[in-house]
Amino acid sequence: MKKQVLIPLPDSDFDLTEVSIPWKYFKDSGFDVTFSTEKGHIGKTDPLLITGVLFGKLGATPDAIKTYRKLEKDKAFNHPIPYKRIDPETYDALLLPGGHAPGMRQYLESEVLQSKVLAFMKKDKIVGAICHGPIVLTRTIDPQTGKSIIYDRKITALTKKLERIAYYLTFWKLGKYYRTYPDYVQDEIINNLIQKDNYVKGGGIYRPFVLIDRNLITARWPKDVYLFSETLVTMIKTNPSFSSLGR
Repeated sequence: MKKQVLIPLPDSDFDLTEVSIPWKYFKDSGFDVTFSTEKGHIGKTDPLLITGVLFGKLGATPDAIKTYRKLEKDKAFNHPIPYKRIDPETYDALLLPGGHAPGMRQYLESEVLQSKVLAFMKKDKIVGAICHGPIVLTRTIDPQTGKSIIYDRKITALTKKLERIAYYLTFWKLGKYYRTYPDYVQDEIINNLIQKDNYVKGGGIYRPFVLIDRNLITARWPKDVYLFSETLVTMIKTNPSFSSLGR
């Protein structure tokens, strides 16, 4: 039986690299991929990642753009299901991609999506999140504890250093384009962890980094995406049991 992976998206402004590269790895591995948006509209990437954010720079790589163009023709991508129709029992894994432009807030703030994410985590499904994607996890509250579902987890995400660099380079032209929220991603996550050391920055920003904590796999930004995708595929294929590890 084919492995089933779910990728929820906003209607606009997701990071094309963090969606298309994992999608390619999943398809090449024989997995079925389902996409989901709030009301079933076809998602669209942040256009500046194709043209270049500033003077043709800071956008996606040619390889990622080429892969995204293939994704745009994919049947599943063009027929997403609404968030409310997500049945976590149906899937082996969940991917929460990132993106920083304003359209991402629809996805990052969806209480319906958070309720589905809670079920994935409670059922020990494989969950991958990259860049801003871990914010969805951070905002998902476990009703049994009243705390974030990642409260006692080790996790990484977009670092404050990376978010600051992008903002400082572009604010004179693009304003708060790189500041999705007043709080940095790193700060919001740390404020919801049992201890700040559970947030892990990784090594140098150009050295790919992925963090695994039981069923949760997280990464920081598009430079991590190939290692992140390989790790997800391996975890999905091996289907380890996490129930004995507790919470």
